[in-house]
Amino acid sequence: MKAVTLERVEKTYADGTQAVRGIDLAIEAGEFVVLLGPSGCGKTTTLRMIAGLETPSAGRIRLGDADVTGLRPAQRDVGFVFQFYALYPHMTVRENLAFPLECSGMARPERERRVTEVAERLGITPLFAQRPRALSGGDQQRVALGRAMVRRPSVWLMDEPLGTLDAGLRLALCEFLRAEQLAQRVTTVYVTHDQEEAMRLADRIVVMSDGRVLQVDRAARVYDEPADLFVARFVGSPGMNFVYGELGERSATSARRLHPKPPPTLWGMHAQGPFSTPPGFTLSEGNPASLPLPPAAAALASG
Repeated sequence: MKAVTLERVEKTYADGTQAVRGIDLAIEAGEFVVLLGPSGCGKTTTLRMIAGLETPSAGRIRLGDADVTGLRPAQRDVGFVFQFYALYPHMTVRENLAFPLECSGMARPERERRVTEVAERLGITPLFAQRPRALSGGDQQRVALGRAMVRRPSVWLMDEPLGTLDAGLRLALCEFLRAEQLAQRVTTVYVTHDQEEAMRLADRIVVMSDGRVLQVDRAARVYDEPADLFVARFVGSPGMNFVYGELGERSATSARRLHPKPPPTLWGMHAQGPFSTPPGFTLSEGNPASLPLPPAAAALASG
């Protein structure tokens, strides 16, 4: 397992589209990190740059101590799982699993041992003689996962691998993936737009929007302490509520009141701090403000 480090990584395409805007990210060896965000936020482009399938326009990518920014995918020791399986249609399941080991020149006995071991863990041994077109979507994805795992790479890269599966199978494979990652301690970078999937899998979540990283933290903190309004709106089901207004006077306990604007239709509605602020920003009476309010935090007051 290796750490993954991105230093001021950018990606701008020939038509001027800026997909990734100066990302800094440090992923520890053995960590499971999920890149979470809406379509078009830059998460898949970031993953592809780590894999070597895209070349950064600026910045550096390191795997462990090695600068791999200019290396081809085959030189990076990563396993990549795509959303749409990417199996060789003319090969059987056994041949698909064994192919990356054959390409590396591994001896046949060791190759067979690894293929059998991974297939047993995935429950696909009975499918060895079948070709991809005869498999269900779930079985095809298990084979795709197995092909990435059988090489024992230093890093697993996964681009929405469960996105096309039904809910029950998605949950089962989520549990399998997390158990395998914990058992092998393989550094894993996983892309999804599904926040529940992210919270179920991740050691840390990287929330992205418009090519930028907005927050990197453990799932509970991303939900409880969102870094900005986008994160607060995007993470959580049901979504976060907001109270908009202006800051009022301090109370006797030094808490700051928020007076809703326009005034609420329910008498006596108010929010009370303390409120956290960005460095260098001072709260003053009369400042406009918005307060994220998780559904679980709302309550009716008596009186």
